[in-house]
Amino acid sequence: MQEKVSTLKARYANSHPFVKVLQWMGAVVLLTIFALSVLSLLQKRCGWDSADINLLKAIQALQTVCVFVLPPLVVAYLWTEQPVRWLHMQKNSCPVTLWFLVPLSILIAAPGINLLAHLNQQLTLPAFLQPIEDIMREMEQKAEYLTGRFLQVSTIGGLLLNMFIMAFLPAMGEEMTFRGLLLNALTSRHTTHRATLHLAVWGVAILFSAVHLQFYGFIPRMLLGAYLGYLLIWTGSMWLPILAHFTNNVFAVLAYFVAFRCQTDTALLESIGTGDTLWIGIASLVLSLFLILYIRKISTTERQSA
Repeated sequence: MQEKVSTLKARYANSHPFVKVLQWMGAVVLLTIFALSVLSLLQKRCGWDSADINLLKAIQALQTVCVFVLPPLVVAYLWTEQPVRWLHMQKNSCPVTLWFLVPLSILIAAPGINLLAHLNQQLTLPAFLQPIEDIMREMEQKAEYLTGRFLQVSTIGGLLLNMFIMAFLPAMGEEMTFRGLLLNALTSRHTTHRATLHLAVWGVAILFSAVHLQFYGFIPRMLLGAYLGYLLIWTGSMWLPILAHFTNNVFAVLAYFVAFRCQTDTALLESIGTGDTLWIGIASLVLSLFLILYIRKISTTERQSA
């Protein structure tokens, strides 16, 4: 039996990249159907209507698990004898300082990200694409409204649930899919051609930003995706991109929680680094760049000496 499994794995591992994409998409479709079935049962059993926030949170959680978390594990199991290692999720001996510097880099970058998002929002499409721009603005407004409903909790239990659904699961799933699966498929452990690495990192970063369907946050999200990709390339560990992604998400969840508890307009948080505080945004970007270069230096030095 074990021999048959190994033969099957070898066959899938050597299949054409297009076939691998179809296998991944097939896993996503099958798991999505499973998620829809589970949601249907939950809705009937709990008596949730379509606008119930509990149903919406269940949809969000199951969607993340079935679209982003499980498919990479399924296809990695089909393609290799060591799926955890293939996804760069094995125990890694990264320098201890990186576990502090990586989340710190995300926190320092927050005002700079606000500035980039503000600049991104000033971009407009040509006049003949005005209908598309209107649709994108409407989609973003709906997404902001839904996010606001998710984040409007005043209890510690609600906060912890939001941290799990909106911070941990997306960080884990999206990194496993975009950096673990897609970036790994475009490169290899022995890739030394710098142009190939850069193209792969930025190509995946563009896709990562595009799938969020939020045009007016495209640039900062793409830059974040590129940083997460380089973290994986530099350190060889998926856990640091996951940590960075989680820090970014959980910071937003905590900030909205505090703002809601204190009855403060959340728009004030998003304006730090713009307008009268423009200098903070610029300083944030400069400091972030230096810190990222320092992280790169530590990471590459450690890997070369290993």
